[in-house]
Amino acid sequence: MNATATRATGPEAGGRAPRSGRRPAWEEPPTRVGLTAKGAILAIALLAILFPLWIVVVTSVSDARTIAETGGLVVWPRGVTLDAYRELLSGGEVSRAMVVSIGVTVVGTAFSMAVSVLAAYGLSRLGSLWHRPILFTLLATMFFGGAGIIPTYLLIQSLGLMNTYAALILPMAVNVFNILVLRAFFMNVGQEIIDSARIDGAGEFRILWRIVLPLSRAVLAVISLFYAVAYWGNWFAGFIYLTDQEKLPLQNVLQQIVIGNERPAGMAQVIGTGQIPSIAVQTAVMVLALLPVAVLSPFVQRHFKKGMLIGAIKG
Repeated sequence: MNATATRATGPEAGGRAPRSGRRPAWEEPPTRVGLTAKGAILAIALLAILFPLWIVVVTSVSDARTIAETGGLVVWPRGVTLDAYRELLSGGEVSRAMVVSIGVTVVGTAFSMAVSVLAAYGLSRLGSLWHRPILFTLLATMFFGGAGIIPTYLLIQSLGLMNTYAALILPMAVNVFNILVLRAFFMNVGQEIIDSARIDGAGEFRILWRIVLPLSRAVLAVISLFYAVAYWGNWFAGFIYLTDQEKLPLQNVLQQIVIGNERPAGMAQVIGTGQIPSIAVQTAVMVLALLPVAVLSPFVQRHFKKGMLIGAIKG
């Protein structure tokens, strides 16, 4: 009996082999050498990111003498001046481009969020009209890359939207990935709460506005930042759809100044006389283009984990 029981419970009979008492390597606590190596790698990566940004900022606030002595980019600030920023923000071409970019970003983000939220909420209700065909159609655009540049250009041209601000907003108004993230988050909202609201007589729009959206602030903040960054950094739409120089957003003006080496309107004299170096103007425009994203990102950072992970996982 004992021998039979021993054979029946052994590894060869389908029983579990005895554990060796050791955990996998990834479950072990990190060693001092491992922590040091991770810290060194993170420090190098942080330095590689911040050092070029530091050079751009320092050069933008350096005077003509300091830039002449260094021969271009400045690493350590000496003669600090804000003349480049004062001239850029004094009402010239760069100021107008900033207003255009801010307007397009604000209006475009609001429009995109409205469309994405309504689409995501409708798709999160499994019994909604044409739920599956619409969902599969949206998924197909992710796999096949959308309409393409030439068909989109012809569509904008046929609609009479060339050289208008609508051409900067409508082609990128909807992002399917963002809709899917919102949909997954909305599906995690307790069905009991929604059913209780329906019993009390609330309609779908009231449920969305009073219940679903307040419970989804984290994912709304993250998706809003995604849309805002996309609109703010959208250079290509202005390049192919706009021909009027006064309607160009900041990114297109930045490309003309930095890559095309053009002088902003109203600053040709101060740059030509050497009062403000051209490299200081170029780096100042770069800083102005980066500033909104750098300012907004820390405020939304705390929502990233909750907004993306919870929104991407059902259950």
